[in-house]
Order: sequence, then C-alpha cells, then structure tokens
Amino acid sequence: MAQVEATTERIIAADAETVFDALADYTGTRGKLLPEHFSEYEVREGGDGEGTLVRWKLQATSKRVRDCLLEVSEPNDGQLVEKDRNSSMVTTWVVTPAGEGKSKAVVTTVWNGAGGIGGFFERTFAPKGLGRIYDTVLANLAAEVEA
Repeated sequence: MAQVEATTERIIAADAETVFDALADYTGTRGKLLPEHFSEYEVREGGDGEGTLVRWKLQATSKRVRDCLLEVSEPNDGQLVEKDRNSSMVTTWVVTPAGEGKSKAVVTTVWNGAGGIGGFFERTFAPKGLGRIYDTVLANLAAEVEA
C-alpha cells in the first residue's frame, strides 16, 4: 500500500486569523463551505477547532462514497488536523500570513492507498479529483471571508 496525497492552496484576501477562525468554526462557517460532494454533515462534539468531532459523507466519484468521522486537533498555530476514525485519511489545513491583509491556505489530505492495479489508478486520479473538491472549498472560504 502506497500513501496517496492530494494538496491544493489558495491566497485569500483576508488576514490569517480570520481565515483560520472560519475553517475552525465547524458549527457555523465550515458546513457552508462544503460543495455537493459532501453530505450528511453533522457536528457530534465541540464545534470550534480542537476537540471537535464531525461527520460527513464524501462522494469523491460517482461510485466512491467515504463515510468520515473526523477528530479535529490543532497541533500548531494556524493548523487544523482532521483524522478520520474510519480510515487512514488525514487532512491538514495550514493558514499562514501572505502579506498585507492576505493569507495562504493549504489543504493536504493523505491516506493509505490500495495495492495492485486499483491502487495505481487511485494514486493517479484520486489526488486530482480531491484537489478539485478542495479547490471549491477554498474558493467558498475566500468568498466567505474576503471583505
């Protein structure tokens, strides 16, 4: 099993604290940022960053739906880590300042991919598909926080 990784980033015209706070707001803002690939969104514990437990279904392709139960931690300033209890998937959000009134948001998801030919296709196509999904989340985040 090889590790599969998908990363996308965006410069957002809002300060890093505002962007991070919006991402960490699972009870309010986060649900509004998710495109149609996400369904059955619910906050089970917490709701603001560290200690949050959130659930959703992620439909990455027409045939592939992943039931995610994510534990949220904040190991460093400007960093949210979502670890899926149902799989090896870990998504890390990092928000850093990027000049006057701007920030850079980077989202990276890693998981243990399948072996064999299925694993080849997963490593080849899944990062692009997931990247497109998270591009949409970051665009929605920018629309939400930019003045």
